[in-house]
Amino acid sequence: MNSEELSDRFLDYAASIITLVKNLGNSYQGKHISKQLLRSATSCGANYEEARGAESKADFSHKLQISLKELRESRFWIRLIKRASLIPKGEISPILSETNELMKIIAKSVDTSKMKK
Repeated sequence: MNSEELSDRFLDYAASIITLVKNLGNSYQGKHISKQLLRSATSCGANYEEARGAESKADFSHKLQISLKELRESRFWIRLIKRASLIPKGEISPILSETNELMKIIAKSVDTSKMKK
């Protein structure tokens, strides 16, 4: 997978999160989780884009690490939604799977970038 394909994947991921949070409702809990998840899930793609335009290898690695951190936070909120049964599991499972896959890709990229230092 090239960087443009991964970038598109992050856009698709963010779009799926936007759709997901629309279904969380207007309860206090729904609003809180929606804001947190929306922030972290859209930030991971933005940080990946920042990494693509990095000014140095260290900057590249740092931005990827931030992207991974945001993916981890997103996974937490998605797991909480699933655990609290706020959305049917059938709707959550594909998004959780994609989060895990993106985490593996970015984690591997972080490892690779550290070896190239």
